[in-house]
Amino acid sequence: MSTTTQAGHSPYLAVRDEWLARRTETVLEPELPIVDPHHHLWERPGWNYMLDDLLADTNSGHNIVGTVFVQCRSMHRADGPEEFRPVGETEFVNGVAAMSASGGYGTAKICAGIVGHTNLLTGAHASDVLEAHIRAGGGRFRGIRHITAWDADPSLMNPAYAPPPGLMFDPVFRAGFACLAPLNLTFDAWLYHPQIGDVAALARAFPGTGICLNHIGGPLAIGVYEGKRAEVFAQWSAAIRDLATCPNVVVKLGGMAMRINGWDFHEQAEPPSSDALAAAWKPYVDTCIEAFGASRCMFESNFPVDKGSYGYQAFWNACKILAKDASASEKADLFCGTASRFYRLGL
Repeated sequence: MSTTTQAGHSPYLAVRDEWLARRTETVLEPELPIVDPHHHLWERPGWNYMLDDLLADTNSGHNIVGTVFVQCRSMHRADGPEEFRPVGETEFVNGVAAMSASGGYGTAKICAGIVGHTNLLTGAHASDVLEAHIRAGGGRFRGIRHITAWDADPSLMNPAYAPPPGLMFDPVFRAGFACLAPLNLTFDAWLYHPQIGDVAALARAFPGTGICLNHIGGPLAIGVYEGKRAEVFAQWSAAIRDLATCPNVVVKLGGMAMRINGWDFHEQAEPPSSDALAAAWKPYVDTCIEAFGASRCMFESNFPVDKGSYGYQAFWNACKILAKDASASEKADLFCGTASRFYRLGL
């Protein structure tokens, strides 16, 4: 099981199990089916989050019927051609999915969808790696994420990734991106809010490729953006509304409690309540749902990354508070339907 982790200079906030245990809430709408379309699994120094850890969270009271794993540099192959090493992550996750499919770990379909990584800067040769992922995925491989998050402020950069500026306009990157649609694969986009326009340009250039904007597009609130939340929100919301005009794009509602988002939940004496989380996120979630519609929005946990700020139980309660005025069909989309359609889960 996960234990207290020390983030240090890491872009991730430390997970403190004993702090998280201070808050337990009554689960709202416990029968509502939920697909968690964005979580990770890994073994890292001082920080493990594997199947048992995920199950401890998904079994905390909400009706989690399935999940989608998203790439996080986990279990890459140690040798072989560099471009094929990320296929090891798909092999690993498909094994976890097979464990879940045995029924011995509950009824939820853990890792029913797998989003891996292929370096699109290999251009047209990306097809070979994508096909290797498909073979390794046991029918569960759905697409890739190639992180493009960049800002001129170096304090905002994750040292694990070093994308150049303007990557989504690079002709070699786009040649690799063009390999996705013929294989019926999608693209998860992780970037910062000044780059949302880059996603829109990519979506318009490739209207036949499904794109999922991760973490509401990464509104920044630290570094050069500290103290500018209102200004950033204005820029972010305008970019979100423009991106929503691209019918091949959907958005994940979550991932809003990373260090870059500038909230102080992790600094409080007690873990935040679901009401507090919902109040902080309401302007962002409302903007996304208004722009995209519930049928193109999906709530996501982003665990264990966001676990440094709150527990899984409180997170999904917050989502249910944010969706309290939605119709039954809209709730079905926000919590399950959009994710199931986009990732072809059949849930």
